[in-house]
Amino acid sequence: MIRRLTFACCICIAAAIGLSSCNNETAKTDETKKDSTTPAVDSPSVAAGWKIGVQLWTFHFVPFVQALDKADSAGIKYIEAFPGQKLGGDMKGSFGLDMTADEKKKIKDLLQAKGMHLMAMGVVVPKDLAEWKKYFELGKYFDLSYITSEPLKDQWDGIDSLAGVYGIKVAIHDHPRPNAYWHPDSVLAAIKGHNNIGACADLGHWTRNGLDPVECLKKLEGHIYGVHLKDIDSAGNTKAKDLVVGTGVVPFPAIFKELARQHFNTGQFSIEREDNWYNNVPDVIATVKYFNEQTAKL
Repeated sequence: MIRRLTFACCICIAAAIGLSSCNNETAKTDETKKDSTTPAVDSPSVAAGWKIGVQLWTFHFVPFVQALDKADSAGIKYIEAFPGQKLGGDMKGSFGLDMTADEKKKIKDLLQAKGMHLMAMGVVVPKDLAEWKKYFELGKYFDLSYITSEPLKDQWDGIDSLAGVYGIKVAIHDHPRPNAYWHPDSVLAAIKGHNNIGACADLGHWTRNGLDPVECLKKLEGHIYGVHLKDIDSAGNTKAKDLVVGTGVVPFPAIFKELARQHFNTGQFSIEREDNWYNNVPDVIATVKYFNEQTAKL
């Protein structure tokens, strides 16, 4: 009986060892098969968090409320406003510091109803820090990420402090020469020692100034809060004609590649179409399509 049990136990153990070995081999085979035939899970695009929006100057010929309708029809949800645009609707004022409490609330409610986010406003050039404080208060009300500006040099220290207090960055914009900030070196000078000041990179204007926008972006790496998307018909010409993004001389594929390398994700891309004023919604739609196609390749 004992021998029979012992023999049976040996048979069981041997069978168990054999089964385990088979299972291990099967697991290895499955693992090898998985490694060789199963595609890896796609990693998220480096551009997944990028926000494509519009600078409402694109629609400055209509009131603010109609400009939002145009942006909405183009599928855009991120907005950069500019001071001075008539509000429209049943509101008599203009977007900016003089809006009444009722007007501000109506604008905020309208944005919320459309699922839109006011990310930035500009370009502003306040005359003093008292006026800057009013802009920061307005920015806080609308929960802005940054204010686009071309500030006076003697304001750098003060606006950097205010930006820290309000939690809203200041993004220095570049207009064509002879603007004080036409070259990224001038922006770097303002940024030095000021943690809350960065850049709003207007790619079309850099190209108008005869600069390589990719090299400009490299110089400002780590300090870019927003980007203005526009294209032009010729480089080095401050009067170059504005074109639909992707149809001119601005090297957008290289630009997107550089911003991806920098892991740009702090701000938004604002489409700024400055031509074909009365029928530019199709141009904006075309820009969104081009943007999505190009960034999908990153």
